[in-house]
Amino acid sequence: MKQKLALESWARKDQFDFFRQFEEPFFGVCVQIDCTKAYAAAKEQGASFFLYYLHKSLVAINAIAPFRYRITDNEVWEYDKVHASPTINRPDSTFGFAYMDFYEDFRQFETTAQQEIEKVQNSKGLIPAVSGENVIHYSSLPWINFTAISHARSFSFKDSCPKVSFGKMTTQNGQSMMPVSVHVHHALMDGYHVGQFVDYFQELMNS
Repeated sequence: MKQKLALESWARKDQFDFFRQFEEPFFGVCVQIDCTKAYAAAKEQGASFFLYYLHKSLVAINAIAPFRYRITDNEVWEYDKVHASPTINRPDSTFGFAYMDFYEDFRQFETTAQQEIEKVQNSKGLIPAVSGENVIHYSSLPWINFTAISHARSFSFKDSCPKVSFGKMTTQNGQSMMPVSVHVHHALMDGYHVGQFVDYFQELMNS
């Protein structure tokens, strides 16, 4: 389900009108997330750490309204829920796109997400997600402890989906850290909202 935002009464209408005209309206930040407690919790539960932190990020994202905004025909729509469209690595070093429904309950999410991972890993090609706009574009680079990242973009394709990338977790002195990159459409949100996501995501990873 989705509903149209009343642009004329939206506090960010001027920012929306300004940034939606840009050839590159996305901005991005890279942060370090403490994974020490989350990694231990996932292993204790016998859960995939990838699915564990992916789910935590979806919980945080769905709690912050601007991450559920999308632009269609110069109108802003708010989805009641957004899902995951992650890249899934295969044994032959290729990857495919997946689609995973978001559920508040981790075990329910884990069950359906694991089925999707197996489907992608046992197939060929990109398998584009068919969900439309109500997704977050996720990617994982578990080989790289990056400090910055950019994305391939087709500027002729009007895209307003946020993009979140996870890097290599490293451990030093008992503390495990992972780089996380967040790219969002500036017509829909500002650094304040990205900061809300980062803070809540970290809170969930510590819980």
